Amino acid sequence: MSKILLAEDDNDMRRFLAKALEKAGYEVTAYDNGGSAYERLREEPFSLLLTDIVMPEMDGIELARRATELDPDLKVMFITGFAAVALNPDSKAPKDAKILSKPFHLRELVEEVGKMLKDAA
Repeated sequence: MSKILLAEDDNDMRRFLAKALEKAGYEVTAYDNGGSAYERLREEPFSLLLTDIVMPEMDGIELARRATELDPDLKVMFITGFAAVALNPDSKAPKDAKILSKPFHLRELVEEVGKMLKDAA
């Protein structure tokens, strides 16, 4: 079973996303900020980091950058209303990261996650 680390500071959105991904058969560990998510990444491996960009403590781009330093094979997907920030080459976001712009349909999220993890298998 693929393990997903979800970092999203909006409580309702985090619960909603986690429930949809668990229903699709993924094991999801969720945090409300980048700092806590990063500490968990240091403890165990995950298949995918699914992160918002704008969060307290550590933003999603910094989290993704540090996470891929720990595990270069970690897949990264940003979920954001600020896609232009992630696409900015100066952001130092991992080059293979997928960006899903809010608002999106849960089916679209599950499909994109499935594609990313299938490519990793």
